[in-house]
Amino acid sequence: MDVIKAIKDGFGGTLANIGIVIIAGTIMGYILEKTGAALSMTRAILKIVGKEQAPLAMNIAGYVTSIPVFCDSGYVILTPLNKALSAETGKSMAIMAVALSTGLYATHTMVPPTPGPLAAAGALQADIGTVILIGLIAAIPASLAGWIWANFIGKKYDIKPEVEESYSDLINKYGKLPSTFMSFLPLILPIVLILLKSVSAFPSLPFGAKDSKTYIFINFIGDPVTALMIGVIVSLFLVKKSELGTAVDQWMGHGIKDAAIILAITAAGGSFGKVLQGSPMVEFIKVNLGTLNLGIFLPFLISAALKTAQGSSTVAIITTAFYSRA
Repeated sequence: MDVIKAIKDGFGGTLANIGIVIIAGTIMGYILEKTGAALSMTRAILKIVGKEQAPLAMNIAGYVTSIPVFCDSGYVILTPLNKALSAETGKSMAIMAVALSTGLYATHTMVPPTPGPLAAAGALQADIGTVILIGLIAAIPASLAGWIWANFIGKKYDIKPEVEESYSDLINKYGKLPSTFMSFLPLILPIVLILLKSVSAFPSLPFGAKDSKTYIFINFIGDPVTALMIGVIVSLFLVKKSELGTAVDQWMGHGIKDAAIILAITAAGGSFGKVLQGSPMVEFIKVNLGTLNLGIFLPFLISAALKTAQGSSTVAIITTAFYSRA
């Protein structure tokens, strides 16, 4: 009966904290794809780094996209563009795919409001704004390390992309692309709002006392659920007026369908973590590994082992967070 209770508590508790965040992020990602905003962001990055540095551009695009959008969805969104750039520049898909993947995974595993880090912050009662700031910084060398590795190892494998549309075709397909500012806004705005909420809780109370209207308002819009919902609303401004009905009726529905499997896996991770938290394994690890004085490397090793064993970063993060709390 304890196991059943742990499964229910872990499943329901995880969904209660991040279920809406996952759905909102998936819907946003689908809208970014359909409106051409993802292409607009990547084109802006290409102008800065140059087309010859296409792997770096995709690495940066993955880093940005995967903050509010679930990693798997981000990969699907950016893969057609990744293939098109591979064909355009002659870069092997081995380089392009690894560069994109590591950019996506860097923020997917470290920066809320991505579900794994958000759930871990909640389980450990950490300030989400602080986690975002530290995560953004820590994810930069992790992302760039993947890009360097992609260039080093990818040269050994000349994999040609199976391209359905060239880069020029993709540009022409959407006609007039959304502006760079509007394309980035749905991704950046939720992060800014969440950070403002953290700033409002500083000891100096920069936005007023905790019972003031300004403080309450900032805490409302800075909650991850509210912030991501605002991001979805802002993303609708990318949609052409003629397609607005389709966006609300079909695109959002498709996003919810895509979110279903993510919700199931994430909630199962919460159940798994809750069961482990109440099992003798916690005491076993404390007795056998706690004496080794591994410090911060202990949760790192546990999460790495869990990730390797079952494949889901989100499950590994949530499970390790539950263990660390215990």
